[in-house]
Amino acid sequence: MSEQAPVSLITGASRGIGRAAAQALAKAGHELILVARDAAALQQVQTDCQALGALVSIHTVDLTDRDAVTALFRQLQAQLQHKALSHLVHCAGQMQDALLAMTRLTDLDKMLALNVGATVQLCQLASKLMLRHKAGHLVLLSSKVAESGSAGQAVYAATKGAISSLVKSLAKELGPSGIRVNAVAPGFIETDLTAHYSEDKRQQLTTQISLRRLGQADEVAQVIEFLCSDKARYITGHILAVDGGFSL
Repeated sequence: MSEQAPVSLITGASRGIGRAAAQALAKAGHELILVARDAAALQQVQTDCQALGALVSIHTVDLTDRDAVTALFRQLQAQLQHKALSHLVHCAGQMQDALLAMTRLTDLDKMLALNVGATVQLCQLASKLMLRHKAGHLVLLSSKVAESGSAGQAVYAATKGAISSLVKSLAKELGPSGIRVNAVAPGFIETDLTAHYSEDKRQQLTTQISLRRLGQADEVAQVIEFLCSDKARYITGHILAVDGGFSL
């Protein structure tokens, strides 16, 4: 990497883990490129990160729109000029709880489009930028349900299982070019994705977690910040659980 501040592209940056990751990397001195669909929320994150001293640009993009994502990277290529894209931190994702018999094909298509299709396209386009500098890092979000399974989340778990497989394959493919690929696998984290859980379900989940509480977005973000630091420069192909002991 150059002596310039690392440049990190964060998707899903308007809320939840993506927002927390933006703030953590801003504190760590990264230049940020933030992407989300909610323009107003994204502007607030930009303001917050600028207050932390970060240089921040924002882009309102629907990641399931393939043409829009391609256009975004054309814009980024011009925006970066001689700078290197140091990290892709892909936090955008969708979760729909439903038993298999009740899963609508439209929901299946939406989760596949965002959780898998968009992820592959982002990795493809980001790695092309990184290959020019023979360095870079892709950080994806998997989930502990990809490994353990979860009744009522079969499709979501399957899409996250695809992420774990993608990480391991891309780490082998891109490693010789100096590009690391890792994933964070959160357990049950207090975000918009879990806001609809009833108090009874929260209590039930808590009993399955060794630390006896749900996690916070900033706790995942700190792990992402570690993976994006020089301290993790020899870590690739790894799925790092951040689940409070749920996997135990």
